[in-house]
Amino acid sequence: MKKQWSHKGIIEKFEMCRNDEQAGPMKAYMKHHFPFLGIKSPLRKELLREQFREYTLPKNDEIFDEAWKLYDLREREYQYAAIALLDKMKKHFTTEDYPQLLKFIETKSWWDSVDSIAPHLVGHVVKLDRAYGKTVMLEWSRSDNMWTNRSAILHQLKFKKETDTKLLFEIILQHTHSNEFFIQKATGWVLREYAKTDPVIVKQFVEENTLKPLSRREALKHIGDMA
Repeated sequence: MKKQWSHKGIIEKFEMCRNDEQAGPMKAYMKHHFPFLGIKSPLRKELLREQFREYTLPKNDEIFDEAWKLYDLREREYQYAAIALLDKMKKHFTTEDYPQLLKFIETKSWWDSVDSIAPHLVGHVVKLDRAYGKTVMLEWSRSDNMWTNRSAILHQLKFKKETDTKLLFEIILQHTHSNEFFIQKATGWVLREYAKTDPVIVKQFVEENTLKPLSRREALKHIGDMA
């Protein structure tokens, strides 16, 4: 029989596996933005699987509170654990949860957290109501927060044939002037990914619009002669 949910179960598991020798290089890889426990991805994922096997999931109305108990902790692995918990419970999300997801995006922001939240969590909520989702994503695209902009660009990353290309291109065109590396990279990435579904329209879009060299290069990386 499973135990009642407790985020402390994750803390106990992670603390037992703390590795100071690995923590240093992991912190350096993330440009020293965050301290680490030194738990590499395979072990971290196994510890989380153990947690989900041993404990019931939080109640629906406790999802975000429980995730914040982890996300607020100092080491980066706890932010990953919070996102894993949210992903585990995303089927309970509604279109009223955009503000909560935005708070996670704009807190302790870096590419690793944003690139998990935007395609997997935000993208899931957008699919619940595409018209409302479009309105919210256009608002995020106009935000003064670069990471929120990146999230708007990337939210359709896994949509494949369900991609709203008009919205995708509209958001991208709002940021073609940006000198931010993470915006240029996201633009190229989402176009490269959609090119696996429709290389012709991606190639046409890139040829007809002025993109930053990085974005253009990334977008066309694997198209070759397909288009």
